[in-house]
Amino acid sequence: MWPRVLSFRSRGRRVVDSHDAGAFPSVARRTWALRIVLAGAAAALLLAAAASARDLETRKPGVLPSGTTGMVVIDLSLSIADEDYHEVRRVVRGLLEEDARIGLVVFSDVAYELLPPGTPASELRPMLRLLVPPKLGPAINPWTAAFRGGTRVSTALELARSILERDGVENASILLVSDLETAPDDVPTLVQTVDSIRRTNISLRVVGLAPSSDARTIFQGLLQQGEFRIPSEPALGESTGSEDEATSSAPLALLVLGAFFFVALAAHERFAGRLALPMSRRAGRPA
Repeated sequence: MWPRVLSFRSRGRRVVDSHDAGAFPSVARRTWALRIVLAGAAAALLLAAAASARDLETRKPGVLPSGTTGMVVIDLSLSIADEDYHEVRRVVRGLLEEDARIGLVVFSDVAYELLPPGTPASELRPMLRLLVPPKLGPAINPWTAAFRGGTRVSTALELARSILERDGVENASILLVSDLETAPDDVPTLVQTVDSIRRTNISLRVVGLAPSSDARTIFQGLLQQGEFRIPSEPALGESTGSEDEATSSAPLALLVLGAFFFVALAAHERFAGRLALPMSRRAGRPA
């Protein structure tokens, strides 16, 4: 019996004859199956790496919730300590950096609107020179001792909410910057006001300027996690504890998935790549 010969020919090019042609179909099937498995694994790893990358923080959390028009409510009552003005200025600078669209309410026992919603935050820049302790600021400004009294936080929050509703603002938020030391008889009204805001689509965030333990307890009870911050604690929108650990593990997961992706590609080239025969330099034929 003549041996079975498989002659590899492709459009007139010189090829190699083989006497074990019967083995090639099964090998080819195994190779194709291996290529499909490795290619599928590489694609799955790539998708998993992309999904992991979506969870990574791409920028620092903003002062206001992303995509909202915010009413900034600043406490300028007599109870604001000199050192608290540094935090007030920091909040204003954050709004300037974000180029946010804002409105502005300032208050002590009476609240009044300084800027309507939708005003560019750049309009706050001239105020920076006035947001200093009264003894360091101009001789007369709207929050010298002659103009400042006690504190009624509910009045300021209610005014901010009514302004947003008056102007029909969608995707609205309120940012309260205060020491939170409201008058004792204002607490029941404050609870009702915060509750009414929470029943709307308006987001509420609070920056507490060295609040007392009583004031801290009241607002922690009224707000959800992430809505209330003390300047010495993590910034608004930042996670703490186990959430931080989960976030920090995201880059490691991305690196591991990327490493396995390249391993799958290398395995594909090693075990499922095409056979390459060296060419004779003299005749230009397979060696």
